[in-house]
Amino acid sequence: MRKDTPFMIARALCLALLPVAAFAQDHPDRDQPAMTPDQDRSERIFNLPLQDGAWLRVLSATPARPRGTIIMLPGGAGDIGLEADGRIRYGDNFVVRTRSLWNRRGYAVLIPDTIDHASLRGRRSSPAYARTVGALIAFAHQQQGPRAVFVLGTSQGSIAAVNGAAHAPAGSIAGVVLTESVSVMGGSRETVFSADPQGISAPVLVVANRDDRCNVAPPQAARQIARAMTTSGDVHVLMVAGGTTRSKQDCGSLTPHGYFGIEEQVIDAISRWLDAHA
Repeated sequence: MRKDTPFMIARALCLALLPVAAFAQDHPDRDQPAMTPDQDRSERIFNLPLQDGAWLRVLSATPARPRGTIIMLPGGAGDIGLEADGRIRYGDNFVVRTRSLWNRRGYAVLIPDTIDHASLRGRRSSPAYARTVGALIAFAHQQQGPRAVFVLGTSQGSIAAVNGAAHAPAGSIAGVVLTESVSVMGGSRETVFSADPQGISAPVLVVANRDDRCNVAPPQAARQIARAMTTSGDVHVLMVAGGTTRSKQDCGSLTPHGYFGIEEQVIDAISRWLDAHA
């Protein structure tokens, strides 16, 4: 399969969303406004058609004047429990709970749920999920026009980010951000090294917290991850420190693994990199 095939297929599928109003008539739960108290940003729910006929529910959070879009790929099982009215059952993950902070820095975010709330463990490095990320990239371009599109994954979601970026055509994404990436084989039986990191040609930022105690995402592996991006000519490692623990497990979202308590610091640092590549 040619490298640009997933993006071309995804782009064609995304055209099915035009006009969006037509889908709203046939499917009342699609393209619905979500609840948000901030008048300088909006949240909407979209159902994105995929190649196999399934629909992927996606949360879009957008500031008034976005400078770019970040596709945010959650960790864990990937299921955030996104409802048609915008309610989220599992909102602790770093990329979910911080979406308003990214909006304040000028970036729109797209956060996908899983199909029928199925677990993504063991499936993020698959060709099928590369096509899913490709559909999200195409949708982001459709929504934001010529603005830069980035892919950001956290923990297990970094596997999906690597896989999607490795199979995205040149020029379709402005960069990839990997945060607290799973680099040691665990229960999911896949790591960022399983997802073709050498296929990424876009700029890459690898973020690691020195205080992360998650056994499958050791911070000392950050430079090994960076070295695996052999095709990209622009790879940077960002080390941070700090955070507090509220979760019971070291790999939980409300720990240093999820930047709990240092969100602003981490997002500021990542945003500076995004700004330089937007």
